[in-house]
This record gives sequence, structure tokens and C-alpha cells, in this order.
Amino acid sequence: MGEKTAGPNNNSVRGFDVVDKIKSRVERLCPGVVSCADILAIIARDSVLLLDGPGWSVKLGRRDSTTASFTTANSGVIPPPTSTLDNLINRFRAQGLSSRDMVALSGAHTIGQARCVTFRDRIYNESNNIELSFALSRQRSCSAASGSSDNNEATLDIHSPGRFDLNYYRQLLNHRGLLTSDQVLYSGGSTDSLVVSYSRSLNAFYRDFVRGMVKMGDIKPLTGSNGEIRNNCRRPN
Repeated sequence: MGEKTAGPNNNSVRGFDVVDKIKSRVERLCPGVVSCADILAIIARDSVLLLDGPGWSVKLGRRDSTTASFTTANSGVIPPPTSTLDNLINRFRAQGLSSRDMVALSGAHTIGQARCVTFRDRIYNESNNIELSFALSRQRSCSAASGSSDNNEATLDIHSPGRFDLNYYRQLLNHRGLLTSDQVLYSGGSTDSLVVSYSRSLNAFYRDFVRGMVKMGDIKPLTGSNGEIRNNCRRPN
């Protein structure tokens, strides 16, 4: 069993068909050489570049896993959208990433969307450090009761959802973070100053985001004779 249907991933991550197309073309030109893990690392960098964000050198040579763990993916290692600040800090620290890395990497929410089920509790609870008009605007497509609106999507960055910029952090200053795990970055805690810094300086955000992405790409890669080069990214050989 794969990990795509684990709680934190189910109906969340998209675009696997794009990975399939890339892998297929790479395999035709250079069979058995480029791993799916490296393809994903390159895609991450190029996606940011295509949205006017920063670039960086991607280390290559990773190999693919021969196993998956549905249980581990469901164990809490992936921080949920309801995370507290302490939970975020601890989960990132467990992977060798600092609070600064965590806040900078969270800035990837300057693009993308979230489903109603992931932010319903936040927009219907006025005590949750949320600006009222923003909550009301999100409620129009996300009903208080679970049901037909569960999978309705809202952009994480309401100002410039198609650009990799600093508006995500400016939203947090105005208490317009869509997810609880977004707004806790600016809620009177230890990371407030970083949010303020990134809201004021695109260069500071880009610098720390790139450093965080490089560090994240170095987390326990399979190299050498470990793992394999998958022929199909959806399953082991």
C-alpha cells in the first residue's frame, strides 16, 4: 500500500500525472538513470522559478525507495493543518530543520489551495485569531456543516496566488492565514519576528527559503546501492 491515501495526503497532493509524463520522457532518452526522487526535487525548483520565485542548485543522485509506509504517513510525522506552533517546530526539528527553516518553507503557501475540510474549524471559530471579513468571505464556499462543500477549494494566498512572493506573510500580519498552521506562525509566539521580516523583505524570504529547500533535499537520501531507480514512479520495480 502506498502513502497517497494516508490522512495527511488523501485528496491533498496533486499533479502525479505530470510526474508520470516527465518520467516517461526521461526514460525514453536516458533509461534507468534518473530517479523519481530527483525528478521531484527538480520539479519543486522549476515550479518556483516558473512562478517568478528564486532558483537554486539541486543536488542529484538520489535513488527511489523500494517500500512505502501508510502507517508512518498516518503517525503524525506530517504536520496537520490544525498544528500548533510547538508541533510545527518539533516536527521540523525532528528532520533537522530549524524554526527559521520551518517559517521560510511555510512561505510555499504563497501558492496553492486548500480544501474546506482543512480550514472549516478556523473560519467558524472567531476566537481563532482570524480577521472577520476574511472568515466571512471563506464561509461563502465552505459551509459550517460537513457535506457537499467539503472539497471546495480556497487559495492559500488571496492576493497573488499565481506568484511566488511575500504576500503570504503579509496576510498573516492581518490575521488572514487560511490554515491554523499558517496563522500560528504569527500569533504572539517565537516566530512572529520572522514573519515580520519576510513580510518586509523578499530577499530575506528567498534566501532562507532556498536554504531550507536545500536542507530538506538532504534529509536521508538513498544513494549508492541503496534503493533503486524506479521505472514507474507509482510503484517499485
